[in-house]
Amino acid sequence: MEDVAIDREAMGRLAKALAFICAPDHPTTIALKAAAESGSKQDIAKARKLFLALKPADRKAAMAMLAD
Repeated sequence: MEDVAIDREAMGRLAKALAFICAPDHPTTIALKAAAESGSKQDIAKARKLFLALKPADRKAAMAMLAD
């Protein structure tokens, strides 16, 4: 998978979607929120890694919520 830059606003929306799907205190939700707020490469890399580790159904559901 190639690296794709995601803007901070999109990460914030993705964090909100995951808060609904997984939980507000889920580690991936927290990491995405932190990455959206800080914008640091380290936070973004951590959030991306955790997002890709989610179950495929959870990833698809979050992405579908962003598309709407």
